[in-house]
Amino acid sequence: MGKIGERVKAMIRDWLQIQSAPQQSIIISEETSFEANVIKNKIWYRGVAGELQQLYRQLNTTGGRFWASVPTDRKIRRIHSGLPSVIVDTLTYIVKADYSPEVFGDEGNTDWENIEKEIDFAELIGEAVSQTLVTGDGAFKISVDPEISPYPLCEFYPADRVKFDFKRGRITAIRFYTNYVQKSVKYTLEEIYSKNKVEYHLFRGEHEVSLKTIKELSEYKPITFAGDFIMAVPFKIYSSSKYPGRGKSIFDNKTDDFDAYDEVISQWMDAVRRGRVQRYIPDDLIPRNSKGEMQEVSAFGADYIKIDSGSGTDSSEQKIQVVQPDINYEAYLSAYTSTLDICLQGLLSPATLGIDLGKMSSADAQREKKDITGHTRNAITSALEKALPKLISALLMTYDNMLSRSPGSYCPTVEFGEYGAPDFDSRVDVVNKAATAGTMSVEAQVEELWGDSKDKKWKEEEIKRINTMKGLISGAPPKVGDEIVDVE
Repeated sequence: MGKIGERVKAMIRDWLQIQSAPQQSIIISEETSFEANVIKNKIWYRGVAGELQQLYRQLNTTGGRFWASVPTDRKIRRIHSGLPSVIVDTLTYIVKADYSPEVFGDEGNTDWENIEKEIDFAELIGEAVSQTLVTGDGAFKISVDPEISPYPLCEFYPADRVKFDFKRGRITAIRFYTNYVQKSVKYTLEEIYSKNKVEYHLFRGEHEVSLKTIKELSEYKPITFAGDFIMAVPFKIYSSSKYPGRGKSIFDNKTDDFDAYDEVISQWMDAVRRGRVQRYIPDDLIPRNSKGEMQEVSAFGADYIKIDSGSGTDSSEQKIQVVQPDINYEAYLSAYTSTLDICLQGLLSPATLGIDLGKMSSADAQREKKDITGHTRNAITSALEKALPKLISALLMTYDNMLSRSPGSYCPTVEFGEYGAPDFDSRVDVVNKAATAGTMSVEAQVEELWGDSKDKKWKEEEIKRINTMKGLISGAPPKVGDEIVDVE
């Protein structure tokens, strides 16, 4: 039956004269490698116009990009907006401002309080967020150096200094790279962090050399430690579809937009420069000194262009002519706002940066635009809420090993405050209404008003003061039903 069906299909195909499509092989050449892409994103974040021009000339990019095609033999002012850096720094600040102290599922851990102060945990979070947004991913590396601190140390390594080993989709080891230069020779230290051990290898180019080559590394030896954990924690916010297993930078799909934005700004400023008022003065009307020499003019306010004097028969030829080119500011402004909107699309609301791109937009439209910032912020905090508890646990278990204790089991949780929370005046109004209606306890009122801005001892004193004012300090606060008198 199968053979008959195939024959029928072949007969229909021959009758309709349908030819099967030939097999095609499509080859796409990547514009940059992973390492070059990370470097490109870091240069955009640095925001130096000269470095961007050098970068794109060396990348040999196509497509007529502004920074790759600007000539060097003409006096064209190349302006970089600095927008990529502003976006990353703004997002980092928003996340750091919403960070709340970690909470342990078990009893409070005083060891962590000391470790947190030693490594400046909030600043470490900010650095990790900033570097990850730019490079795509990275990892926290825990190290021990009793000469520096009695507590474990922690650093964040961005994507260009980290590699991951995978097995069945799981990270089994994290490799950290640090460059050293000795006698003008470059060496690379590779630190391999895996479960229960850390290994060190030193390379000169592709060849491994002894660790004793670098004096400060001569005492490095492979170590093993107790506990089923890695002294490192990977971190990424978005996953890359271009490089499997690696993270995605927020610049990966935006560099062409940033390039266009810089081009618009540069053209606009060039038009403004060329649009200065020009005065055309006949030679006979140019002011001169007693010796008949033309007087010196200042750079501003007295600049002019000399033209030949007329025959003198026509008085109109002897006039000073003032000319100012007509600059189409509306066209430049429209291009500016359009490219800026494209650059921020999917990342930040213009309102977050204090920019009003739609004065005619309704209030609802403005609120919807602001939600974009909240979505990006939530993506970052969600990634942090998964990675930071693992990092805190690894730090505490490392500290247990430093004290020759059996590594404990820790269950910390990290939370971030609500983005766009109401201001203090609004909270006071809401809390007062809830207190008047009797739907919120004094403890809840104090917590809602002050949150993490005050310590626990201060809030306890504030609760005591409020209860005293209400005459409730002598006994327990009244409960619902206390006003009912027993008539029996």
